[in-house]
Amino acid sequence: MRYAAPPVGRLRWRAPEEPSLQRTGTVELATSFRPICLCTGSGYPSYGQDEDCLFVNVWAPSDARPGSKLPVWVFIQGGGYVSLTNANWNGAEVVEKSGGNTVMVNFNYRVGLWGFLASENIRKDGDLNAGLLDQRMLLKWVKTHIAQFGGDPDHVVIHGASAGAGSVALHMVAYGGRDDDLFVGGIAESIFFPAQPPVAELEYQFQRVVEQTGCDSARDQMQCLRETDAAWLQAANRAQPFPGRDEPPLPLFYWTPCVDGEFLQDIPYRLFQKGKFVNVPVLFGTTTDEGSVFASNAATQTDFAAFMANNYPKLTSNQTDAILQHYPKLPPLPWHEEWFPSASQAYGEATFICPTVNVLNTLQHSSDSSLKYNNAGSGGSGSGSAGPGPGIWSYRYNVYDSENTAEGLGVQHLFEAAAVFGPDNINGARRSYWTYNAPIVPVVMSYWISFVRTLDPNIYRSPGSPNWEKWGADMNRLVMETGNTHMETVGKGVEGPGGEGGELERCRFWEGLGGVMEQ
Repeated sequence: MRYAAPPVGRLRWRAPEEPSLQRTGTVELATSFRPICLCTGSGYPSYGQDEDCLFVNVWAPSDARPGSKLPVWVFIQGGGYVSLTNANWNGAEVVEKSGGNTVMVNFNYRVGLWGFLASENIRKDGDLNAGLLDQRMLLKWVKTHIAQFGGDPDHVVIHGASAGAGSVALHMVAYGGRDDDLFVGGIAESIFFPAQPPVAELEYQFQRVVEQTGCDSARDQMQCLRETDAAWLQAANRAQPFPGRDEPPLPLFYWTPCVDGEFLQDIPYRLFQKGKFVNVPVLFGTTTDEGSVFASNAATQTDFAAFMANNYPKLTSNQTDAILQHYPKLPPLPWHEEWFPSASQAYGEATFICPTVNVLNTLQHSSDSSLKYNNAGSGGSGSGSAGPGPGIWSYRYNVYDSENTAEGLGVQHLFEAAAVFGPDNINGARRSYWTYNAPIVPVVMSYWISFVRTLDPNIYRSPGSPNWEKWGADMNRLVMETGNTHMETVGKGVEGPGGEGGELERCRFWEGLGGVMEQ
């Protein structure tokens, strides 16, 4: 279904608007997926993609009616803000496995040049962070319309993967932590924090676009861009080197959210540290090997340092030297050069794992009295050993797959997705989810469904699954493994007592670089 007007013509780089409500006297069939938004690096026209792309999908029990007041699960897909890589995942199974007690929603939002081109020119004649404004519009659409599908507009849990997980964090700090009553809890699989610079640092991107589209000499450059054929704009929707970084490889994520002073008033770390966030129960986690599908196949330390600097361009040589000290050479992995394992670990921790750990610690240190909603399990069997306090849970997904291992990828980014939604319902699930890893699926799915329904992963957990203890001062998290799901303490176990020289110490290192890396 359409949740916003087509973002074309005069609506390019503007906040989404309500769709036309003109009655036609006919019923529009909403039985097939509509196009997703144009992705960086794809052509135009591109099969399955279009500029007119702001559509939403809803799965509800067949007997749901207005007034059913079922908990609502809103999934924000990822793709690094440059693509939509989790589009149209099928929510039917989680609705069924919830016993018909949830309504599932997913949707498209503008990405790449179309969603995140930044300039003072856009501020004056448009809206910055259009892709995030699309997400916000969708949440308002849910608030207004989801009751017609049996959903409870006052019980919406937002759930994101990768850039979608980063978006969950950004909605928590949006407008300085202003509570617009749009969600009561958040799930984040692999919070993605790329560099998210202020507008002034991104003027070069706008200048490149107007030059590459022939609008640089126009008296009104914004009007020119809005009148330019989509094919010409899509040709400019590609990765290019950041200023001063002309050596390969290209940055992985060229277009990102910007600090615009409104939706995003500062870099996320600072907003969380200042307490400027909506404090709701959360379930945040990562996989063990987050960086393996992103890292440069670095043969040397120089390759490793260049890869980090190409993606976080404000890093100095002294800082990349410090990174090398924290990430010495690791044992080799199949099909990869000798410095790939270190580059993989560094990028994965800098961009996904440590943002998750650092944000969780900030939330944990916040005042208990600021928790917006009481945890359904607090004080009971679901509260875990951390005692009273915010409903905060964390996990490390450590389910090994023989194909991933043979390819040197370990437990790669978002590998838990097939267990969350069921392997039949996403794209590209590994074969092991139908064989030796099949037992982990009901374990993971039940925790997620339980959190959506009750804001506690334990209430409806799978029989025999361990109690998931809260994250607290001791930083407990659940390790999900096939046949061996258990609790661990960050910095202990695989890293050694106290975390010295391990994950916790490295996350403190990355937190110290948060300003330079604009996270």
